Amino acid sequence: MQRQPVSTERLHLWLMLVLTFSTGVVDAVGFLGLDQVFTGNMTGNVVLLGMAIAGGSDLPVLRPALALLFFMVGAVIGGRVLRKAPEGWSGRTSLTFLGVAVLIGGLAVFTALIDVTGDHLLGSITTSTLALAMGIQAATAKRLKVAEITTVVVTSTITGLASDSRLAGGKSQFWMRRALAIALILLGALVGAAALHIDLWVGIALSAVLTSVVTLIGQLRHRKDKHADAAARTDEVAALA
Repeated sequence: MQRQPVSTERLHLWLMLVLTFSTGVVDAVGFLGLDQVFTGNMTGNVVLLGMAIAGGSDLPVLRPALALLFFMVGAVIGGRVLRKAPEGWSGRTSLTFLGVAVLIGGLAVFTALIDVTGDHLLGSITTSTLALAMGIQAATAKRLKVAEITTVVVTSTITGLASDSRLAGGKSQFWMRRALAIALILLGALVGAAALHIDLWVGIALSAVLTSVVTLIGQLRHRKDKHADAAARTDEVAALA
């Protein structure tokens, strides 16, 4: 008996989990390698800014503020591009994820050729561009509506995992994907931190490769589903004729 292919909904879940791992990588690179800046987790930047403004010693202000701003710009871009797109994956979804891959890939090349850690301006450009890419990614993931997976934060995921657990009297709905999202962003941070022992660009390049793979697989499945829907409509019309 021929095995049934993975459903599109399940595939989208897996792809968003891959991007969650990727976010852990770039956040580790930003925080440990680029002056304590989160490029995906904006909650962290808001907290850092609050502490820095209150007089926290040696805490950055400019880069977290810029990252927050550019993340919002990225989310606006993603929302604008996808505003008239149909539900689920579409050509515009592939376009936005491709934009993320290109931005991060360009940064990987840039940081491989130029030492940005010793230059405040170049470092700020790097973290701001990463945040821009993460904003586009987050807006696109939100549009796909994969339950419990945002790709950039897991605070609500942790809350849901605990509050909906059987220990709390719930039914443990989505517990597997929630646990995977938490584990993958943790593993991504571990990999990103380890990559810094080689060079800054390595973690960024890994994120670019993962985003490119997600984009390719998602687009191929979108085209396959589109052709299948067209064939089904043709068969339906033929049956009615």
